[in-house]
Amino acid sequence: MKKLTLVVLAAGMGSRYGGLKQMDTFTSQGDTIIDFSIYDALQAGFQKFVFVIRKSIEKDFRATIDNKLKNKAEVKYVFQEVNNVPEKYKNSKREKPLGTGHAVLMTKNVVNENFAIINADDFYGREAFNDIAKQLIETKENSFEFCMVGYALKNTISENGYVSRGECFVNKEGYLTNVIERTRIETIDGFLKFEDEKGKMVSIDKETTVSMNIWGFTTNYFGYGEKLFLDFLEKNKENLKAEFYLPFIVNSLLASKKATVKVLKSKAKWFGVTYNEDKENVEKEIKKLKEAGVYPINLWD
Repeated sequence: MKKLTLVVLAAGMGSRYGGLKQMDTFTSQGDTIIDFSIYDALQAGFQKFVFVIRKSIEKDFRATIDNKLKNKAEVKYVFQEVNNVPEKYKNSKREKPLGTGHAVLMTKNVVNENFAIINADDFYGREAFNDIAKQLIETKENSFEFCMVGYALKNTISENGYVSRGECFVNKEGYLTNVIERTRIETIDGFLKFEDEKGKMVSIDKETTVSMNIWGFTTNYFGYGEKLFLDFLEKNKENLKAEFYLPFIVNSLLASKKATVKVLKSKAKWFGVTYNEDKENVEKEIKKLKEAGVYPINLWD
């Protein structure tokens, strides 16, 4: 079977959560959300895992991961730091990470096959890993035929505050035509609304397809993404908070007609931890899944 890699973005700061949510535990057995993603990905056929982390959390992170994947899959670590940029763009005043697009570019030297990307703190459901693995196996390695798993917006909302989502525009053939990063979506007076470029809250349909940052790419992503990243750095030399989002790369590829992105729609209800108050719900949902036999009580026995 064709080798597949899963890239896990785990370098986030967890500012709204109040800590390192990528290493927080959600069961009495000490499971992190990443544990369930890894478990599902292994079942789906992924044989290699690349974790994008910060150097400062390496020791603790590896302590939670390495033994679980020993003799099960190949494991690599890469580091996303604010100074992982060409010398002329380094700025000691910058504290904020450079975004998901930058994080994925950090994996260029260790990813040599078709790969999927996920966030460390999102619970995607087994169907998502099965679907994207199947699509990546069918994808020619030298192509620009990409894919993503899309969720209904109503299934991705936190009850405890606003969320960021990529609003996806999909044609009748099931391919992505555009994705717009909405950095603030929340429920107001019973209706879902997003903040537009002028700061106005605008209604958005609850059935809107959104990205939860689960994408499938070939290695052609890297060469194209690197060029865009250099342009981004040049334009944002003085903006210490600017982020290079992964959808920037996708939209540029779509606009140039260079790539296609097939949207694999999921009916699953996402859950994750944007806020610390989300933790109790995640614990309940995972407990239900274990009690229903979807996952064994002890994942790694």
